[in-house]
Amino acid sequence: MAIGKLKEVELRDIWKHEEYDFSKWLAKEDNISDLGEILGLSLVDVETEKQVGSFSCDIYCKDEFSDKKVIIENQLEATDHRHLGEILTYASGLDASIVVWIVKEARAEHARAVEWLNEHFDSDVSFFLIEVHAYKIGNSDPAPQFKVIEEPNDFAVQVKKSNKAGEKFNQTMNYRQEFWTKFNDVLTERGNPFNKRKPTTDHWYDVSIGSSKCHLGIGLINKDNKIHVYIWVNDSKEQYDAIYAHKDEIESSTGYTYVWNRNDSKKASNITASIPGLDFEHQDNYKELMNQTIDLLVKLRTAVKPYLI
Repeated sequence: MAIGKLKEVELRDIWKHEEYDFSKWLAKEDNISDLGEILGLSLVDVETEKQVGSFSCDIYCKDEFSDKKVIIENQLEATDHRHLGEILTYASGLDASIVVWIVKEARAEHARAVEWLNEHFDSDVSFFLIEVHAYKIGNSDPAPQFKVIEEPNDFAVQVKKSNKAGEKFNQTMNYRQEFWTKFNDVLTERGNPFNKRKPTTDHWYDVSIGSSKCHLGIGLINKDNKIHVYIWVNDSKEQYDAIYAHKDEIESSTGYTYVWNRNDSKKASNITASIPGLDFEHQDNYKELMNQTIDLLVKLRTAVKPYLI
C-alpha cells in the first residue's frame, strides 16, 4: 500500500486576501465551529468586518453560553507590532472579553506579549494566539490546522475568581473536574457526537444545539445522586412553547419523562430529565452513567431540532 507524504501548503496559495478570502472562509458555520472547539467555546452571531470607529475588526461574534463578546483578528503573515496594537484597539472598542489572534507564524516576542497580557489583565479578559497551517497529501485538497501558541491559564483564572469570591477550590470542585475529564475521554471513544467543552470545576456542561435561543446541558447533582440532562431556553417563551407543543413526541422518542418548567416570572425556561446513580466517592459506574448521558443528549438533540425557531 502506497503511503503519501504530508506537505505544508503556503497559506497565500489558498487564501489570497485576509479579509475577502480567509475571514469569509473562517466565518462559515463549520469552520468557526472547528475554531470554537479548540477554544472551548460555541461561537455564534458571527459578523465580518465589524466597525470600530474608522477601523474594522476581521470577525466579531459571541460565545453562545457565556454571552461573552469575542473578536478574531487574522494575519496570514508573521506577527507584528501593528496587529498587536490593532487587537487591543478592537478589544477596547468592542468591549470584548475574548481576543483571538490568528497568524501564520507567532514570533517569540509577540507570544511573550500575549502571555504577559493573560498574566496581567483581569480574569474577565482572555487572549489567544493561534497559528494556522495547511497541509495536503499528494493531490488532495489542503487541510487547515489550528495550533494554539498562547492561551489563558484556566486553572489560574479559576483560582483567581474563586479567591475574589472567597470560595475554596475544594474536593467537590476536584470531583467535578475529574468527572468532566473522564466524560470527554468517553466522548472521544465514541467519535465526538458533539463538541467537547474544556473540563472545569462547574457542576454544568453545556452542549450546542445550533441555536442562540437555547442549548442542551448536563448538571451534576451529587447531593441527590443524579445527573440532569436538560434543555435551557435563554429568553424566549415562544421557543419554549414551540418545543412544549411536541412534549409527547419528545418524551416518547427519547424514552424519558421530563420536568417542564416554563418559569413565567423569569426569562429562562428549562426542560429536565434525571439519570440516577451519581456518587463522586463511588465511581465504578461512571462509564455507564456517561454513556447513558451521551445517549440521551444525542436523542434529545435529534428530537428537539425540528422545533427550533
